[in-house]
Amino acid sequence: MSQTQPQAPQELIAPLAIGIDNAAIAIGVARSAMYAIVARGDIASFKVGRRRLILAKTLEAYINRVAKEQCR
Repeated sequence: MSQTQPQAPQELIAPLAIGIDNAAIAIGVARSAMYAIVARGDIASFKVGRRRLILAKTLEAYINRVAKEQCR
């Protein structure tokens, strides 16, 4: 007879960092545009293994900054 461990409730945890594809979707731009934003240095990114990631708070700060600059 196998004993099962009690399962912790499944809670959604917001990611701390997201990949380029998901970052592009999150701010509503094309993948190539997201790579261009990173290449210009507008958003800092880092690599973990082969994946390039962007901190979620950095992405949020970027979109807030752009929105503020473009506000009329």
